Amino acid sequence: MSPWIRRFGGLIPAGTVLDLACGNGRHAVWLAQQGQGLAVLAVDRNPELLAEIQAAGVTTRQIDLEDGPTDALTDLFQASRFSAVVATNYLHRPLFPLILESVAKHGVLLYETFAAGNEQFGKPSNPDFLLQPGELLALLAADTASCWHVLAFEDGFIEGPKPAMVQRICAIKQAAGPASTLRIA
Repeated sequence: MSPWIRRFGGLIPAGTVLDLACGNGRHAVWLAQQGQGLAVLAVDRNPELLAEIQAAGVTTRQIDLEDGPTDALTDLFQASRFSAVVATNYLHRPLFPLILESVAKHGVLLYETFAAGNEQFGKPSNPDFLLQPGELLALLAADTASCWHVLAFEDGFIEGPKPAMVQRICAIKQAAGPASTLRIA
């Protein structure tokens, strides 16, 4: 369980949460059990991992987020659909515009994955799977359709569960205005 998700999961408003590339569903199950009126849609390409998820309030869906059919992604990432999108240890940059659009007004983005410099600690070491310095902040700032209030951002070394370089963000989608702004708390 990610301490980042545990720390900020209580901010998620009632509604449907997307646990993106959920693996065995550790975050999906935890969120569904918090008693916040959350329904969780746990998505992954691995049917064996999805089959392990057995919890009230969690629905699973098998989708290959990188090579799956376009209609499946269009159906998943509907505008303003989710009260939150949660993703850990996953990076596929072409999905970011869809992810950001799918978060509802006042919804939460909780994203945490590996960052540049992680190659010194092992995998992932391919730059395609490592965020560049400040990349999550830049992605939110580039979202011209929305205004994001960044509550927390970290970009650096963590000791556990294993030494790694990570980047994490917790942001709330605000009402769109005439000019999109990124506010950092």
